[in-house]
Amino acid sequence: MQKNGSSSFFLILVAVSAATAGLLYGYDVGVISGAVVFLRSSFQLSFVQTEMITSIAFWGCALGAAAGGWVSDRFGRKIVLLGAGLLFFVAASTAAFAHGVPQLLAARLLAGVAIGLALLVAPLYIAEISPAALRGRLVTLSQMATVTGIMLGYLCNYGMARIPHDNWRWMFGVGAAPAVILCLALPLIPESPRWLLQRGMVDRALSVLRKTLPAAEVDHAVADIDASIQEESGTYRELFRRGLRKPLILAVMLAIIQQVTGVNAVFFYGAIIYSEHAGATASNAIGMNIIVGVVNVVFTIVGLALIDKLGRRPLLLAGTGGMGICLAAFAILLHAGSGKSMLLLLPVLGYVACFAFGLGTVVWVSLAELFPNRIRARAMSIATMVLWISGSVVAATFLSFLNLLTPSGVFWGYAALCVLSVVYIYFQLPETKNRTLEEIASLWSTQKEYEVKG
Repeated sequence: MQKNGSSSFFLILVAVSAATAGLLYGYDVGVISGAVVFLRSSFQLSFVQTEMITSIAFWGCALGAAAGGWVSDRFGRKIVLLGAGLLFFVAASTAAFAHGVPQLLAARLLAGVAIGLALLVAPLYIAEISPAALRGRLVTLSQMATVTGIMLGYLCNYGMARIPHDNWRWMFGVGAAPAVILCLALPLIPESPRWLLQRGMVDRALSVLRKTLPAAEVDHAVADIDASIQEESGTYRELFRRGLRKPLILAVMLAIIQQVTGVNAVFFYGAIIYSEHAGATASNAIGMNIIVGVVNVVFTIVGLALIDKLGRRPLLLAGTGGMGICLAAFAILLHAGSGKSMLLLLPVLGYVACFAFGLGTVVWVSLAELFPNRIRARAMSIATMVLWISGSVVAATFLSFLNLLTPSGVFWGYAALCVLSVVYIYFQLPETKNRTLEEIASLWSTQKEYEVKG
């Protein structure tokens, strides 16, 4: 019989290895926020060009997410993660040696495709290999890797900002390192047992399940997975039938909410906000991002610790509501014309903290667990594609909105979206804490309305 301690260690090893995919996205977010400050002067970028270089990665993410569901179902979770790592390595190298805006745009688009694949498959894989009691915490490791990557990006920016020429090239080039880490970690992990059973590889699936579950639970887990596979045909058309429309709409709405409540305005354009609207120097503005990164990491750990204790709904409601309050405070300070960058930083830190343990942590877990097994990859593909498109809209319009509206007006708008999001989450999101993936799937197959509070 597999010992619980050994099983837990194996699960953590597997989840950490897969979650390194989050480093790709995290580093990209962190590095572009600083690199764009120097790119604007090196290439004399307009606001629109700056938005294009920043936002085109999201369109790549949408492409990666659109293809990721089918590709991961066809070839397996591991091979897609490997492909994502290799693509990101090429993208980082291309950006580092770019000699014009077209090359930068191509590199950013390719990086986005890699990120879209990685962030679709990593939480999907971890959800499929984890027992119900640990799934929330283990899936959240992917988000933990993301915020760690953001922090590393900020630190690299701060250290390389002092390089006199072409410092942005070094910022992009170091991004190849997370891709190498991901590729080296993949040999440590097995294929998803649920995917193996879908492909008829029963012996290999049993071998993996015996390492992740107590021996007495293996047969029951196989029976549950087989039943869910038989019940679902696994086509995109199936997502629009009565039993799956609710989770699809919910997943799409959560993806939109995570992006349109202003997170990319803070992470991507934070240094520009601090330098152009708060009087900070470029170096100090990048240094302020490091503080943001530390808060992001700390409160992601808080979310990691609480998600399977308090549940998904409490963290989302508290986090999204707190984001709205902090955005309102930031808007008031901007309107008052405060030139003290550290004073403006306080509500930003509160906002990031609330995002980290709320939308930043819980949305990826929810996307990975709301759907039945056979349809999960395709459903996540649609939801994450919508997430990236929503993010691209924010990234591609923020600077323009700053010019068209007052800075305070923009953040009041994000605060209002947070309020609307709290209302939607309260009435629509069921609690999925401690439910198996098969039990969650059964919520949507019943004819009567599910109990939202769960």
